Amino acid sequence: KGALTLFLLEMGVVAGDRLGDLKKVGPFLFGFGVLMPLVHGTLGVTLGTWAGLSAGGAAVLGAMAASASYIAAPPAVRLTLPDANPTYSLTAALAITFPFNILAGIPIYYNLAQRFAT
Repeated sequence: KGALTLFLLEMGVVAGDRLGDLKKVGPFLFGFGVLMPLVHGTLGVTLGTWAGLSAGGAAVLGAMAASASYIAAPPAVRLTLPDANPTYSLTAALAITFPFNILAGIPIYYNLAQRFAT
């Protein structure tokens, strides 16, 4: 547990140091952080419905498909692309996609799953 905490703290510090870089891609990042979860969530609901899941199951699959990776992906990206700016991915995942999915995405995926089920 301690290693994960230190890793997340260090990622936050690195992202915070480069926060000014966000001004360059702000509108694009916001659009991407909202549009891609909708696309992937819809795909997850559709595939879940085709697979015979209940409306609730398809909604959960849609929500999972729409989520961002908060723990596993950042270190993988960092090892693979050491020059990549973690501010973009962390901001998109934690400040845009996560709140969007909680406030609007999950209800959207559930309503979509209910419509597909009928």
